[in-house]
Amino acid sequence: MAYAAACSGVLMSDGYAVYQALARGSPEITPVHCWAHVRRKFIEAESSFPEECRKAIDLIGELYEVERQVPRLPRTVPEEAKADALALRGRLRAERSRPIVAKLRDWAEATKPATLPASSLGKGIVYMLSLWPGLTRFLADPRIPLDNNAAERALRGVVVGRKSHYGSHSKRGAEVVAICYTLFESAKLAGVDPHRYVIEATRRAIVAPGAVTLPEERT
Repeated sequence: MAYAAACSGVLMSDGYAVYQALARGSPEITPVHCWAHVRRKFIEAESSFPEECRKAIDLIGELYEVERQVPRLPRTVPEEAKADALALRGRLRAERSRPIVAKLRDWAEATKPATLPASSLGKGIVYMLSLWPGLTRFLADPRIPLDNNAAERALRGVVVGRKSHYGSHSKRGAEVVAICYTLFESAKLAGVDPHRYVIEATRRAIVAPGAVTLPEERT
């Protein structure tokens, strides 16, 4: 918790209680929650409650449709273009996403009393409503995405690797793995081939021990 207290920024996660405790440990951390995880709950319940779940799934789909109206810009565009895109996303969310979110809340409140709490639909509704403040923070901040799917995709290789090599076997091993994966994913985000980057970083480290090398963005 001492480390968490020194952190600041937006923390997006699913409903796992550990993340919420982490956010409570630092007033500088703003917790937000992932709409993809909410949607997944209703997809899992759809076979038993097709009509009710389809309503929630379609409304969440409308939120993503609003997001698709904002052009996806390459990382190298000028800051002014990025600011314009953020402003557009903010306007679209205020005009179109906010009413959709209100419909979702109304649907959940109307459906919950007639649904068994232990059913898959009931659990999905409770999950969504319990995270409501974090789910709706994107309406006030256009920088916040709807989900953390990009991070989950980046972590997929880590999870597969962990299963393949049966963990890191030690605290030091885990630290080394964390550093390496961070370098690999940072290189990918910067548009740099991770394999070539690590080879070049290793070569430079041998030539000049202690040298700091960072991925350079491709132009």
